[in-house]
Amino acid sequence: MTSPFAHAHAVHPDWRTALGRVLTQLQAQRPAPAVDAPTLGWCYVSDHHAPAAEALLAGLRERFPGAAWVGAVGVGVCAGAVEYFDEPGLVVMLAALPREQFRVFSGQRPLPAASEGFRAYTAQVHADPATPELGELIGELGRRVDGRYLFGGLASSRNRTLTLAAEAGTAGGVYRGGLSGVAFSAEAGVVSRVSQGCQPIGTPRRITESERNIVYALDGEPALDVLLRELGVDENLPREALPRLRHTLAGLSEPEEEAEFGLPAQNPEFATVARRGSFGTETRVRHIVGVDPQRRGVAVAELAPAGHQLAFCRRDVEAARRDLVRIGAEIRSALEPEELPLAAQALTGTRGGTALATGGSGRRMLGAVYVSCTGRGGAHFGAPSAELQLVRHALGGSTAEDLPLVGFFAAGEIGHRQLYGYTGVLTAFTAPA
Repeated sequence: MTSPFAHAHAVHPDWRTALGRVLTQLQAQRPAPAVDAPTLGWCYVSDHHAPAAEALLAGLRERFPGAAWVGAVGVGVCAGAVEYFDEPGLVVMLAALPREQFRVFSGQRPLPAASEGFRAYTAQVHADPATPELGELIGELGRRVDGRYLFGGLASSRNRTLTLAAEAGTAGGVYRGGLSGVAFSAEAGVVSRVSQGCQPIGTPRRITESERNIVYALDGEPALDVLLRELGVDENLPREALPRLRHTLAGLSEPEEEAEFGLPAQNPEFATVARRGSFGTETRVRHIVGVDPQRRGVAVAELAPAGHQLAFCRRDVEAARRDLVRIGAEIRSALEPEELPLAAQALTGTRGGTALATGGSGRRMLGAVYVSCTGRGGAHFGAPSAELQLVRHALGGSTAEDLPLVGFFAAGEIGHRQLYGYTGVLTAFTAPA
């Protein structure tokens, strides 16, 4: 069976050479509907090639005039099981999807209302991190899609932070600022999961006193005292305390009664299995940006209202590996309703013999997009391209070797209707088996 998806990738300091190699790779995959008559393309380009983004997009549109395009610039890009981190990389994926199943949107071409004949069920979003009130814009867009689920990430660059969004036959398509991307109807078949990369140090506590982003009390106790105790350090020994503080982060979540991210049964393609001792999708990891020794406060890089939950945490490679295995298992389970062996349950931290055996639909993966944090990229997983190799393994090992997969390393990751940090967002496009 010929897949309606195809991908190619290349690394070269000259963008013309990189594009030529990508086009040659795609040409070699003919005959295939994804190459002969694509309707949608993804293009992720490293920031080395950001100044040539317009020319790259023009070259792709000239070769595939019937395709719409989405994408972004990143400090790293990925395809298959390869990462191009701090390299001049270009990755492209093509799909022959029915045109009625998607709509490209941008600041100049907003997502159409349902009354205009297209009902968006979910959407892939790329955004400029410098956009004002970005979190609010993401939340508002999430409420406009029927599945209440977004996936994607923020462009990352050391020069030009850009996103791509171009309908077939239109001009332009390279943007600075705002949100852009592609919305999909329910018929498109999207399965997505968020993988956390941090491990809690202590138990979640309720914020009982705060002022904007400064937390003064947790469960009625001075926040700085809680932080130092959970780290096991003495503030009177700064040589010991400061390095530990610099590597500590904060996981924020809304009160359970206010949380919007409980995953309803009617949306099993986005559901996440509950795990012990790990963050779920309701938690947003943010940097600690300062402390107030006088008032015993801790400042975090986000508003922290009283009543919300906070748990101090740290990046944990082993926890990140386990979580990637988990989301791959959940995606496979959502497509094929088979129980995982007990060994897999133990590895992923799920409970019960049928925990992952719900929602299977007898579908197959056609292609995938993976967005990871820049803080996870490179050698964080132990070796170059280790993260992408783990993703491929999580999606099925040798059975996923030929799966078209592209993505980039982002300045923030989008999943559900929130902006994450230190996470990976894996999304698979599916069709009936």
